[in-house]
Amino acid sequence: MRLEINQQKGSAMRAFVIVQEDVHDQKTFDEYRKDVIASLQPFHGRFLARGGKVTMLEGDRMPERTVLLEFPSRSEAEGWYHSPAYQKILPLRLKSSTGHFFICDGTD
Repeated sequence: MRLEINQQKGSAMRAFVIVQEDVHDQKTFDEYRKDVIASLQPFHGRFLARGGKVTMLEGDRMPERTVLLEFPSRSEAEGWYHSPAYQKILPLRLKSSTGHFFICDGTD
């Protein structure tokens, strides 16, 4: 795995996974949710926000759920997404919801 390095300080840069989604099959989505936390642990990922109240200040469409996860590095975020544990439950999320899912580099 490639580790993204902050050239100025020589340390790994944090990465964030941002998910904006609309759930249309709650039962299947709940199956996904019950295993997602365990899939994060080997990659040191943690939820910073998970479907809480959102206030839209700009834009024309607010998704039903917004999720923000933090990882120590981009390689750990990508490693989690591509891991067998997450790939096993990913079809449940794709079947039960629609939206956007992306990784954003953090800053020090």
